[in-house]
Amino acid sequence: MALRCLLVDDNDAFLEAARVLLEREGMRVAGVASNIAGALRQARALRPDVILVDIGLGEESGFELARLLAADGQGGQRVRADVVLISAQAETDYTDLIAESPAAGFLPKSELSAQRISQILNRQLRAGQPGFQLAGSGAGRLPGRPGHSYARS
Repeated sequence: MALRCLLVDDNDAFLEAARVLLEREGMRVAGVASNIAGALRQARALRPDVILVDIGLGEESGFELARLLAADGQGGQRVRADVVLISAQAETDYTDLIAESPAAGFLPKSELSAQRISQILNRQLRAGQPGFQLAGSGAGRLPGRPGHSYARS
């Protein structure tokens, strides 16, 4: 089964380009959102495996969304997905904020690909934290999602 993702960005052109790219590479884009409220609704309804969150969501913050998603997953048990922060800006612009966030990692928009997302999630898995593992290195799994196994086709 393909890795399911939710894209969160306030730029409609980027959302469409990212959707096309990731689906061509074998991921399933389950939904898109452009703000925190929409992202929380979509994440709860769609239960994606990974949520790609733009750091700059207009007047809102992707860091705040990452914190809300992590809290929702712990307390309400409604969202259990890894968050990968994305930005057109360099990682060095946000180093401390990324380190303090509950996100699985950071990915520059210029490097967006299914392979890079999987690398970030596999790094989480090797660190003993929730994450996705590609087929070829064993069956993928997301802790807390019993009965779900993932492999890219």
